[in-house]
Amino acid sequence: MHIKSTVIDSLAYVAPPEVWTSADIEEKLKPLYDRLHLPEGRLELMTGIRERRFWNHAIRPSDASAEAGKKALGKSGIPPDQIEVCIHSSVSRDMLEPATASFAHRLIGLSPNVQVMDVSNACLGFLNSLTLLSAMIDSGQVKSGIVVSGENGKPLLERTIQLLLERELTRKTIKPYFANLTIGAGAVAAVVCHESLSPNGHRLLGGACLADTSSNDLCQGDSNAEGLGYEMQTDSEEMLHAGVNLAKRTWESFKSELNWENGTADRVICHQVGSAHQKLLFETLGLDNEKDYSSFQTFGNTGSAALPITLAKAEEDGFVKKGDQVAMLGIGSGLNCLMLGAEW
Repeated sequence: MHIKSTVIDSLAYVAPPEVWTSADIEEKLKPLYDRLHLPEGRLELMTGIRERRFWNHAIRPSDASAEAGKKALGKSGIPPDQIEVCIHSSVSRDMLEPATASFAHRLIGLSPNVQVMDVSNACLGFLNSLTLLSAMIDSGQVKSGIVVSGENGKPLLERTIQLLLERELTRKTIKPYFANLTIGAGAVAAVVCHESLSPNGHRLLGGACLADTSSNDLCQGDSNAEGLGYEMQTDSEEMLHAGVNLAKRTWESFKSELNWENGTADRVICHQVGSAHQKLLFETLGLDNEKDYSSFQTFGNTGSAALPITLAKAEEDGFVKKGDQVAMLGIGSGLNCLMLGAEW
């Protein structure tokens, strides 16, 4: 996959104000911890996640996405009335119909002359949207667009805590719920356009993708039958190894497509799962840990927003600088892997 003439003009994120530490969650689960004799500090020790953030009020994904979208447009040289595509890319949605993008479009205040759509693919939605929008720009269909994501994992976390306290679970049967305790919230947006509209934009170079749908049962989430909320179960250990194995194969294809070597990337931004995932991924791909920038320690796993939020924070902190070759390594349940290269 090669991208010829598309750049990211601006990137912006929103950090929700309410902080839930891993210790806070363990305190909520104290009856379970006491009954199963689980040691305090287990959650942070196993994941590396100290805290995650949530909104302190009821919020729809489109509200969060629109806040990030307005922020990205405020940083952009592209006027809102020139945006021709609006893609909402979250796991989280306002409702099944209409598209959550239609609410985000209205809240951001974009013109009627816009293609509006949802693109949802677990944690890869944002990267998938970048590739789709890039193809539209490279083909000459449009010159600019915006990709937004607003993820709110608070309902899932609260529902998981409720289930863990209500059900007679054992140390073994709590494992499928463990990944839910790492989930956080956040919003992010990117204004993307033809290079002629943003000569100093961050150039998207292309990349590679692979699927391993034989592993699509390792992480599954849906509204429960009783309509009491969203539930998710994950085989975290199998998911870790299957995901990293898929990433290894994708990495080889990625390097071949872009004519890169392992040392070409100046900075590596990954999907944010936790410390075990990051360690195994870098070891397996043979990457230098000094090139990594992580946000899972303070944001947890924010789904489709995780990688772009981390990239935005890396730029904000000066870790990613103008001219850097940046590798974006996305892995999502399904399993799907998408890796994109950019020249910042």
